[in-house]
Amino acid sequence: MTNFRPCIDLHAGQVKQIIGGTLREGASPVENFVSSRSPGWFASKYAADGLDGGHVIKLGPGNDGAAREALAAFPGGLQIGGGISSENAGDWLDFGASHVIITSWLFSAEGILLTERLKQIRKAVGADRLVIDLSCRRILQENGAPGWCVAMNRWQKLTNVFVSEQTLSALAEFAAEFLVHAADVEGLCGGIDHELVSMLGNWGELPITYAGGAASMEDVQAVESNSLGKVDVTVGSALDIFGGDGVRYDQLVEWNGRR
Repeated sequence: MTNFRPCIDLHAGQVKQIIGGTLREGASPVENFVSSRSPGWFASKYAADGLDGGHVIKLGPGNDGAAREALAAFPGGLQIGGGISSENAGDWLDFGASHVIITSWLFSAEGILLTERLKQIRKAVGADRLVIDLSCRRILQENGAPGWCVAMNRWQKLTNVFVSEQTLSALAEFAAEFLVHAADVEGLCGGIDHELVSMLGNWGELPITYAGGAASMEDVQAVESNSLGKVDVTVGSALDIFGGDGVRYDQLVEWNGRR
């Protein structure tokens, strides 16, 4: 069954909702929402409502203190991503994260997957505490069929890894879960990437959380139907606690309660 997984996106030390494709080095991103509430407020709310398994994402520098505040408010209930490496992963688990989420550190500056780093971080903390982020951009393959290329460094640099059932199977030995942001629709509230969700659900051998474009409860239901209930979903900019008007937070709490 598809569950709602909450998020806390941090930028410059504040909880924000950002259009993912606008995150660039040295430029201000397009912000959908900037909260006056602290990261700890959101984490405490998720804890009170039994919404574990969500993620805290540090979007760039200046977010470590805010991230630690969130983890302290919901110890063991949130995953942490953004700037994670084998050197600091254990520290973030000690700060209260249930899992660490790894992305850009797994790749060279040229976007080549470094398998040795997968082995290194698995040895450091164990596969059971690792989430591999396969956030991606949509491409057209040579045969005209849709494909998805993993993007690193604020989703701006394409890598040599494509999100496919074969890739998920190859990486499964290194992870407890996968996190997949559809970067092209992230923050736009224009609907989910149905084909990506279907492909993820068709594989379905480990827990997967999909994020990107969910604008209504119909989109949440579509993730469940397209993935046969094997993929969880994050709702960001459309959510009322993030200034949106497409989905009410209490609807999602109730949705999880029915599961």
